[in-house]
Amino acid sequence: MARMDAHRFDDLFAEFGPIRLGRFFGGEGIWSSDVMIGMIFDDVIYFKTSEETRKGFLAEKCKPFSFVKHKSGETVITTWFALPDRLYDDTD
Repeated sequence: MARMDAHRFDDLFAEFGPIRLGRFFGGEGIWSSDVMIGMIFDDVIYFKTSEETRKGFLAEKCKPFSFVKHKSGETVITTWFALPDRLYDDTD
């Protein structure tokens, strides 16, 4: 099970104000007030993208979140993209 310690992201999400984590399909959802702003699976942060915002993630060579459907074995690639690695240490 994922680690439910929201404080490990205090610096990263300081501009959103306090965040909280909640269980989310075997991972964690990241919530700011009543809005889910991201999710965490295997200690990787993902954000939902639109056609426009996805361009920035692709330019950074970020990977989309994907999963395998248990019944069919089909791999599903989502529009949730990983936070660029460089931003974990660069909170500005």
